[in-house]
Amino acid sequence: MLREDLQNALKEAMKEKNMLEVNAVRMIIAGMKEKDVEARGKGKKQAEDAELLAMMQTMIKQRNESIKLYNDGHRPELAEKEQAEIGVIERFLPKQLSVEETTDVIKNIIAQTGAQSIKDMGKVMGTLRGQYAGQMDFGKASEIIKQLLG
Repeated sequence: MLREDLQNALKEAMKEKNMLEVNAVRMIIAGMKEKDVEARGKGKKQAEDAELLAMMQTMIKQRNESIKLYNDGHRPELAEKEQAEIGVIERFLPKQLSVEETTDVIKNIIAQTGAQSIKDMGKVMGTLRGQYAGQMDFGKASEIIKQLLG
């Protein structure tokens, strides 16, 4: 479904001559093709949606870092371009969980996995990534897990 949405969005953006959106969607599709090549190396036909969602989360994270650097360097026009790309990428991601929702999910997973100390953090993060790819910021989730297990 995600792949079709990307192709349709590219066609629409090209029809509307919205070059910012065309470039952003092409960038996502290029990343998707890279993930597909990696997946074929592992014996799969193509990358799973969870992998693609994680890739798009990484793209957003990279753009947020760039925005900070551009703002520090007094280049607001470049920061605005990065922010617009984030907007395009976010259209293809599922609804993001709030901090409260993320905390509730983590508490449930800790209970399911029987995690009791910070040593079990990998087990909790692995389950989170498998079930909630693209739906939360895993950096913040990591902090919450450390608080709950620490």
